[in-house]
Amino acid sequence: MIRILCTIFAGLLGLAFGSFLNVCLSRWPESESIVQPRSHCRHCTHTLAWWENIPLLSWLALRGRCRNCRACIGWRYPLVELAVAVLWAIPVWKLMPELVDANLPLALIYFELARTACVLIFLWGLVAMAMLDAENLWLPDWITLPGIALGFIVFSFSSALLPSLNGLEWVPFGFLSAALQSLLAILAAVALILFIRWIYWLIRRREGIGLGDAKLMAMLAAWLGLPGALLAFALGVVLGALVAVILLLMPTAQNRSEGWAASKLPLGTFLCIGGIVSSLWGQPILAAYLRWTGL
Repeated sequence: MIRILCTIFAGLLGLAFGSFLNVCLSRWPESESIVQPRSHCRHCTHTLAWWENIPLLSWLALRGRCRNCRACIGWRYPLVELAVAVLWAIPVWKLMPELVDANLPLALIYFELARTACVLIFLWGLVAMAMLDAENLWLPDWITLPGIALGFIVFSFSSALLPSLNGLEWVPFGFLSAALQSLLAILAAVALILFIRWIYWLIRRREGIGLGDAKLMAMLAAWLGLPGALLAFALGVVLGALVAVILLLMPTAQNRSEGWAASKLPLGTFLCIGGIVSSLWGQPILAAYLRWTGL
Protein backbone atom coordinates (compact mmCIF):
# COMPACT_ATOMS: atom_id res chain seq x y z
CA MET A 1 0.00 0.00 0.00
CA ILE A 2 2.87 2.37 0.85
CA ARG A 3 4.41 1.61 -2.53
CA ILE A 4 1.20 2.58 -4.35
CA LEU A 5 0.73 5.77 -2.33
CA CYS A 6 4.32 6.90 -2.86
CA THR A 7 4.07 6.17 -6.58
CA ILE A 8 0.83 8.17 -6.84
CA PHE A 9 2.44 11.05 -4.94
CA ALA A 10 5.45 10.97 -7.29
CA GLY A 11 3.10 11.02 -10.29
CA LEU A 12 1.14 13.99 -8.93
CA LEU A 13 4.38 15.82 -8.18
CA GLY A 14 5.47 15.02 -11.73
CA LEU A 15 2.27 16.58 -13.07
CA ALA A 16 3.05 19.79 -11.17
CA PHE A 17 6.65 19.92 -12.38
CA GLY A 18 5.49 19.05 -15.88
CA SER A 19 3.15 22.03 -15.79
CA PHE A 20 6.05 24.24 -14.67
CA LEU A 21 8.16 22.79 -17.49
CA ASN A 22 5.50 23.85 -19.99
CA VAL A 23 5.89 27.43 -18.77
CA CYS A 24 9.65 27.12 -19.24
CA LEU A 25 9.32 25.63 -22.72
CA SER A 26 7.08 28.51 -23.81
CA ARG A 27 9.23 31.27 -22.33
CA TRP A 28 12.86 30.10 -22.56
CA PRO A 29 13.08 30.40 -26.37
CA GLU A 30 11.68 33.94 -26.15
CA SER A 31 14.11 34.89 -23.34
CA GLU A 32 11.16 35.66 -21.06
CA SER A 33 11.03 35.34 -17.29
CA ILE A 34 9.56 32.08 -15.99
CA VAL A 35 8.36 33.88 -12.85
CA GLN A 36 6.54 36.96 -14.15
CA PRO A 37 3.95 37.53 -15.48
CA ARG A 38 1.43 34.92 -14.33
CA SER A 39 0.45 32.11 -16.65
CA HIS A 40 -1.52 33.49 -19.58
CA CYS A 41 -2.73 32.64 -23.07
CA ARG A 42 0.05 33.12 -25.62
CA HIS A 43 -2.46 34.49 -28.14
CA CYS A 44 -4.70 36.94 -26.25
CA THR A 45 -2.65 37.37 -23.01
CA HIS A 46 -5.69 36.30 -20.96
CA THR A 47 -4.47 35.61 -17.40
CA LEU A 48 -5.42 32.08 -16.41
CA ALA A 49 -7.63 31.48 -13.39
CA TRP A 50 -6.51 28.94 -10.81
CA TRP A 51 -8.76 26.24 -12.20
CA GLU A 52 -7.30 26.76 -15.69
CA ASN A 53 -3.85 25.86 -14.30
CA ILE A 54 -4.59 22.39 -12.98
CA PRO A 55 -2.18 20.01 -14.77
CA LEU A 56 -3.81 17.84 -17.42
CA LEU A 57 -7.35 18.29 -16.04
CA SER A 58 -7.61 21.94 -17.11
CA TRP A 59 -6.60 21.08 -20.67
CA LEU A 60 -9.29 18.40 -20.77
CA ALA A 61 -11.92 20.66 -19.20
CA LEU A 62 -11.16 23.46 -21.68
CA ARG A 63 -11.06 20.93 -24.55
CA GLY A 64 -7.68 22.20 -25.60
CA ARG A 65 -8.79 25.79 -26.23
CA CYS A 66 -8.38 29.14 -24.49
CA ARG A 67 -11.52 30.11 -22.56
CA ASN A 68 -11.24 33.72 -23.74
CA CYS A 69 -10.17 33.67 -27.41
CA ARG A 70 -10.78 29.98 -28.22
CA ALA A 71 -7.25 29.65 -29.59
CA CYS A 72 -5.94 26.10 -29.70
CA ILE A 73 -3.79 24.94 -26.76
CA GLY A 74 -1.32 22.51 -28.31
CA TRP A 75 -0.93 18.83 -27.47
CA ARG A 76 2.52 19.59 -26.05
CA TYR A 77 0.99 20.81 -22.77
CA PRO A 78 -0.80 17.62 -21.66
CA LEU A 79 1.89 15.45 -23.27
CA VAL A 80 4.72 17.01 -21.24
CA GLU A 81 2.72 16.92 -18.00
CA LEU A 82 1.76 13.28 -18.49
CA ALA A 83 5.29 12.31 -19.55
CA VAL A 84 6.93 13.82 -16.46
CA ALA A 85 4.27 12.26 -14.21
CA VAL A 86 4.83 8.77 -15.63
CA LEU A 87 8.62 9.10 -15.72
CA TRP A 88 8.70 10.21 -12.09
CA ALA A 89 6.33 7.46 -10.96
CA ILE A 90 8.37 4.62 -12.50
CA PRO A 91 11.63 5.11 -10.51
CA VAL A 92 9.70 5.54 -7.26
CA TRP A 93 7.73 2.36 -7.96
CA LYS A 94 11.02 0.50 -8.52
CA LEU A 95 12.65 2.01 -5.42
CA MET A 96 9.96 1.31 -2.82
CA PRO A 97 10.54 -2.48 -2.36
CA GLU A 98 14.14 -1.70 -1.36
CA LEU A 99 13.20 1.05 1.11
CA VAL A 100 10.67 -1.07 3.01
CA ASP A 101 13.32 -3.76 3.61
CA ALA A 102 13.90 -3.76 7.39
CA ASN A 103 17.42 -5.11 6.97
CA LEU A 104 18.52 -2.21 4.76
CA PRO A 105 21.05 0.11 6.46
CA LEU A 106 19.75 3.60 7.16
CA ALA A 107 22.68 5.17 5.30
CA LEU A 108 21.82 3.17 2.19
CA ILE A 109 18.17 4.29 2.39
CA TYR A 110 19.22 7.95 2.47
CA PHE A 111 21.66 7.34 -0.37
CA GLU A 112 19.03 5.67 -2.57
CA LEU A 113 16.56 8.47 -1.89
CA ALA A 114 19.13 11.10 -2.86
CA ARG A 115 20.13 9.20 -6.00
CA THR A 116 16.50 8.72 -7.04
CA ALA A 117 15.86 12.45 -6.58
CA CYS A 118 18.81 13.15 -8.91
CA VAL A 119 17.41 10.67 -11.45
CA LEU A 120 14.09 12.52 -11.40
CA ILE A 121 15.93 15.77 -12.18
CA PHE A 122 17.77 13.99 -15.01
CA LEU A 123 14.53 12.70 -16.53
CA TRP A 124 12.92 16.14 -16.22
CA GLY A 125 15.88 17.62 -18.09
CA LEU A 126 15.62 15.01 -20.85
CA VAL A 127 11.94 15.81 -21.39
CA ALA A 128 12.81 19.52 -21.48
CA MET A 129 15.57 19.08 -24.07
CA ALA A 130 13.50 16.68 -26.16
CA MET A 131 10.78 19.30 -26.54
CA LEU A 132 13.16 22.23 -26.99
CA ASP A 133 14.97 20.44 -29.79
CA ALA A 134 11.73 19.28 -31.40
CA GLU A 135 10.23 22.77 -31.41
CA ASN A 136 13.30 25.00 -31.75
CA LEU A 137 16.26 22.76 -32.74
CA TRP A 138 17.91 24.03 -29.56
CA LEU A 139 19.81 22.22 -26.82
CA PRO A 140 20.80 24.95 -24.34
CA ASP A 141 24.22 24.74 -22.69
CA TRP A 142 22.76 25.78 -19.34
CA ILE A 143 20.95 22.45 -19.22
CA THR A 144 23.53 20.10 -20.75
CA LEU A 145 26.65 21.43 -19.00
CA PRO A 146 25.24 21.37 -15.43
CA GLY A 147 23.69 18.01 -16.36
CA ILE A 148 27.12 16.65 -17.26
CA ALA A 149 28.59 17.88 -13.96
CA LEU A 150 25.72 16.49 -11.86
CA GLY A 151 25.77 13.15 -13.69
CA PHE A 152 29.55 12.88 -13.24
CA ILE A 153 29.20 13.46 -9.48
CA VAL A 154 26.24 11.07 -9.04
CA PHE A 155 27.86 8.31 -11.13
CA SER A 156 31.22 8.63 -9.38
CA PHE A 157 29.81 8.65 -5.86
CA SER A 158 27.39 5.83 -6.66
CA SER A 159 30.15 3.59 -8.01
CA ALA A 160 32.43 4.42 -5.08
CA LEU A 161 29.97 4.32 -2.16
CA LEU A 162 27.49 1.58 -3.05
CA PRO A 163 29.87 -1.35 -2.33
CA SER A 164 30.66 -0.11 1.18
CA LEU A 165 27.01 0.82 1.91
CA ASN A 166 26.01 -2.72 0.92
CA GLY A 167 28.48 -4.15 3.43
CA LEU A 168 31.19 -4.99 0.94
CA GLU A 169 34.85 -4.21 1.41
CA TRP A 170 35.86 -0.59 0.87
CA VAL A 171 37.93 -0.16 -2.31
CA PRO A 172 40.87 2.26 -1.89
CA PHE A 173 40.76 5.15 -4.35
CA GLY A 174 37.31 3.93 -5.41
CA PHE A 175 36.04 7.44 -6.09
CA LEU A 176 39.06 8.34 -8.25
CA SER A 177 38.66 5.13 -10.23
CA ALA A 178 34.94 5.74 -10.76
CA ALA A 179 35.56 9.39 -11.68
CA LEU A 180 38.18 8.36 -14.25
CA GLN A 181 35.80 5.78 -15.70
CA SER A 182 33.05 8.40 -15.96
CA LEU A 183 35.40 10.94 -17.55
CA LEU A 184 36.55 8.43 -20.17
CA ALA A 185 32.92 7.56 -20.95
CA ILE A 186 32.09 11.24 -21.42
CA LEU A 187 35.07 11.79 -23.74
CA ALA A 188 34.25 8.67 -25.77
CA ALA A 189 30.62 9.76 -26.21
CA VAL A 190 31.69 13.22 -27.37
CA ALA A 191 34.27 11.70 -29.72
CA LEU A 192 31.59 9.52 -31.32
CA ILE A 193 29.39 12.51 -32.21
CA LEU A 194 32.34 14.62 -33.36
CA PHE A 195 33.54 11.77 -35.59
CA ILE A 196 30.10 11.42 -37.22
CA ARG A 197 29.93 15.20 -37.58
CA TRP A 198 33.33 15.21 -39.30
CA ILE A 199 32.38 12.36 -41.67
CA TYR A 200 29.16 14.16 -42.60
CA TRP A 201 31.08 17.36 -43.30
CA LEU A 202 33.53 15.48 -45.56
CA ILE A 203 30.66 14.04 -47.59
CA ARG A 204 28.21 16.95 -47.69
CA ARG A 205 30.52 19.93 -46.94
CA ARG A 206 28.07 21.31 -44.40
CA GLU A 207 27.17 20.81 -40.77
CA GLY A 208 24.90 17.84 -40.12
CA ILE A 209 25.06 17.41 -36.35
CA GLY A 210 25.29 20.32 -33.94
CA LEU A 211 27.67 20.59 -31.01
CA GLY A 212 24.63 20.56 -28.74
CA ASP A 213 24.14 16.88 -29.64
CA ALA A 214 27.74 16.17 -28.59
CA LYS A 215 27.12 17.83 -25.21
CA LEU A 216 23.88 15.88 -24.84
CA MET A 217 25.74 12.62 -25.50
CA ALA A 218 28.30 13.65 -22.88
CA MET A 219 25.44 14.19 -20.43
CA LEU A 220 24.00 10.76 -21.21
CA ALA A 221 27.41 9.15 -20.71
CA ALA A 222 27.90 10.98 -17.41
CA TRP A 223 24.62 9.62 -16.07
CA LEU A 224 24.38 6.20 -17.74
CA GLY A 225 27.99 5.21 -18.36
CA LEU A 226 29.30 4.43 -21.83
CA PRO A 227 27.20 1.27 -22.43
CA GLY A 228 24.01 3.09 -21.43
CA ALA A 229 24.89 6.11 -23.57
CA LEU A 230 25.63 3.90 -26.58
CA LEU A 231 22.29 2.16 -26.09
CA ALA A 232 20.57 5.56 -25.97
CA PHE A 233 22.42 6.58 -29.14
CA ALA A 234 21.43 3.37 -30.96
CA LEU A 235 17.78 3.73 -29.93
CA GLY A 236 17.78 7.40 -30.90
CA VAL A 237 19.29 6.74 -34.32
CA VAL A 238 16.83 3.92 -35.07
CA LEU A 239 13.89 6.03 -33.94
CA GLY A 240 15.11 9.02 -35.94
CA ALA A 241 15.55 6.86 -39.04
CA LEU A 242 12.01 5.48 -38.69
CA VAL A 243 10.58 8.98 -38.37
CA ALA A 244 12.60 10.13 -41.39
CA VAL A 245 11.31 7.25 -43.52
CA ILE A 246 7.71 7.95 -42.47
CA LEU A 247 8.08 11.64 -43.31
CA LEU A 248 9.74 10.80 -46.61
CA LEU A 249 6.83 8.56 -47.61
CA MET A 250 4.27 11.25 -46.93
CA PRO A 251 2.84 12.89 -50.09
CA THR A 252 3.90 16.39 -48.99
CA ALA A 253 7.52 15.25 -48.70
CA GLN A 254 7.44 13.60 -52.12
CA ASN A 255 6.16 16.81 -53.71
CA ARG A 256 9.15 18.75 -52.37
CA SER A 257 11.88 16.16 -52.84
CA GLU A 258 14.54 18.80 -53.52
CA GLY A 259 13.96 20.50 -50.16
CA TRP A 260 13.80 17.21 -48.25
CA ALA A 261 17.57 16.67 -48.37
CA ALA A 262 18.15 20.06 -46.72
CA SER A 263 15.51 19.60 -44.01
CA LYS A 264 16.61 18.98 -40.41
CA LEU A 265 15.44 16.43 -37.89
CA PRO A 266 15.91 17.01 -34.16
CA LEU A 267 18.49 14.33 -33.34
CA GLY A 268 18.55 15.58 -29.76
CA THR A 269 14.89 14.69 -29.32
CA PHE A 270 15.51 11.10 -30.36
CA LEU A 271 18.66 10.89 -28.20
CA CYS A 272 16.63 12.09 -25.21
CA ILE A 273 13.98 9.43 -25.82
CA GLY A 274 16.73 6.83 -26.10
CA GLY A 275 18.26 8.19 -22.89
CA ILE A 276 14.95 7.85 -21.05
CA VAL A 277 14.56 4.22 -22.18
CA SER A 278 18.19 3.46 -21.32
CA SER A 279 17.87 5.09 -17.89
CA LEU A 280 14.78 3.14 -16.90
CA TRP A 281 15.29 -0.20 -18.66
CA GLY A 282 18.88 -0.09 -19.94
CA GLN A 283 20.30 -2.86 -17.75
CA PRO A 284 17.78 -5.58 -18.73
CA ILE A 285 18.02 -4.53 -22.39
CA LEU A 286 21.82 -4.74 -22.37
CA ALA A 287 21.70 -8.04 -20.45
CA ALA A 288 19.27 -9.50 -22.99
CA TYR A 289 21.50 -8.31 -25.84
CA LEU A 290 24.58 -9.93 -24.27
CA ARG A 291 22.70 -13.22 -23.80
CA TRP A 292 21.49 -13.09 -27.40
CA THR A 293 24.98 -12.47 -28.78
CA GLY A 294 26.54 -15.01 -26.45
CA LEU A 295 29.03 -12.51 -25.00
